[in-house]
Amino acid sequence: MRDFEWTLKGRCYKLGDDVPHADGVIPARFITQRETDPAVLAEHLFAMTDPGFAQRCRPGDIVVAGRNFGVGQKSTGYIGMQALGLGLLCESMPAQGYRGAINAGLRVLAPCTGIDAFCAHGEDLEVDFQTGRVVNHTRQTMMQAPALPDALRELVACGGNDAWLANWWKQGQR
Repeated sequence: MRDFEWTLKGRCYKLGDDVPHADGVIPARFITQRETDPAVLAEHLFAMTDPGFAQRCRPGDIVVAGRNFGVGQKSTGYIGMQALGLGLLCESMPAQGYRGAINAGLRVLAPCTGIDAFCAHGEDLEVDFQTGRVVNHTRQTMMQAPALPDALRELVACGGNDAWLANWWKQGQR
């Protein structure tokens, strides 16, 4: 966990309110097919919401969403976001979605009240998920969001539930 990078610096990709998981975050067919290959999912991330997103984004970029982000079936899109090295800030998301994001090892801050007004699409952001500090370098402003809870940090730093369990199992076999 020592080498894990808690701070991301990148462009803001702003999505707005009520982005559903199926067809908003990831095409529904990947959910129904139970696809979990990060390379496959990453290629199709936000394909229907922001065509070409997967080709334009870079590791460290931050997805900023409004209220009710990722409503519906969970986790498939978060696997793709984690594989691309992205972070997620949203005004609100269902508890099941938050759990799916953490399970995938995605750095996420939610609820991040006021984030919608704090930044615009394309602005340069820096987010420390360990402390909740969000800096908008374009506007030269800073806000404080609730940090990722201590109890979830090891899970995220390991890369999600599967990686955490594999590490736990390996440690127990010594």
